[in-house]
Amino acid sequence: MTSPLLAALRSEPVPHTPVWFMRQAGRSLPEYRKLREGTKMLDACRDPELVSEITLQPVRRHGVDAAIFFSDIVVPLQAAGVDVEIVPGVGPVIDSPVRSRSDIAALPELDAADIPDITESIQRVTAELGDATPLIGFAGAPFTLASYLIEGGPSKNHEKTKSLMASDPDAFSELLAKLARISATFIDVQLRAGAKAFQLFDSWAGYLSREDYDAHVLEHSASVFSALAGHEVPSIHFGVQTGELLNSMSQAGSTAVGVDFRVDLAAAATRVQPGQALQGNLDPALLFAPWEALAPRVEAIVRKGLDLDGGFVFNLGHGVLPDTDPEVPGRIVDLVHEVSADILGRRG
Repeated sequence: MTSPLLAALRSEPVPHTPVWFMRQAGRSLPEYRKLREGTKMLDACRDPELVSEITLQPVRRHGVDAAIFFSDIVVPLQAAGVDVEIVPGVGPVIDSPVRSRSDIAALPELDAADIPDITESIQRVTAELGDATPLIGFAGAPFTLASYLIEGGPSKNHEKTKSLMASDPDAFSELLAKLARISATFIDVQLRAGAKAFQLFDSWAGYLSREDYDAHVLEHSASVFSALAGHEVPSIHFGVQTGELLNSMSQAGSTAVGVDFRVDLAAAATRVQPGQALQGNLDPALLFAPWEALAPRVEAIVRKGLDLDGGFVFNLGHGVLPDTDPEVPGRIVDLVHEVSADILGRRG
């Protein structure tokens, strides 16, 4: 029997709307914080025992319809040999930024043999999950990885990235092509080890105009989906503040498109490919509201999702915030299942 999550991503019939949450595995859970004590983020991401336990924690606590692999978008860069560290309160910091053609040429490729720990982690998780709950693999999209590499860390304006893109588009394209291969390899290893779907995160794409996205980024994100098409698994393409880019992102080759909380689902459906599944899009800040205020917002999104021509997966419009009450996501899961099953049952 196909899981509701996999069916929804393929726009197939479901018994209820499936739910998972971006960043469900991690920082909002006290059991996660206890487990991570004294362990650096990238060290945790490369420890199969820790990875499997952290990935499974929200499945046990919240009853979500999918697990999301616990990792970080810079893990494949580290595995390939890039000197990167995740600094608490800052984010990924690159020791030697990539800003010239020689830097790009020197950037190593990622070989599957470099990440046996990822295979082991996936195998541990899927053995625990069984067939009922699929594991979603993931990687960062080429543009977002490029921004970290060029800026040297998180950036508010991405000025160095945009400068290279505008001044030397051939070099910029070479960099994104190499990063697309790294992302595809990272996801390929996850799928071969047992992940049943994957999401490509383009966290910084929303800082681009559609013209620049189409000219410099789309083909490289599309190459990731193309490289993985042989696995025949459903996929999600997600970015933050990408309402103006949804039509372009929907053409990259994913079966579903993630919608952040800034865009109405009905409006998003007019921007993607006909019948393409959508995922989203509750504002994560609303999880801090009293339940009597939050519940109607959840129900409204479920109803909008069920009126779409394509499939629908309930999620937040971005990740779970660190100080979220860990009981709230589970209540949302129960409500989404209850409301959607009732509506679908009455529709016959």
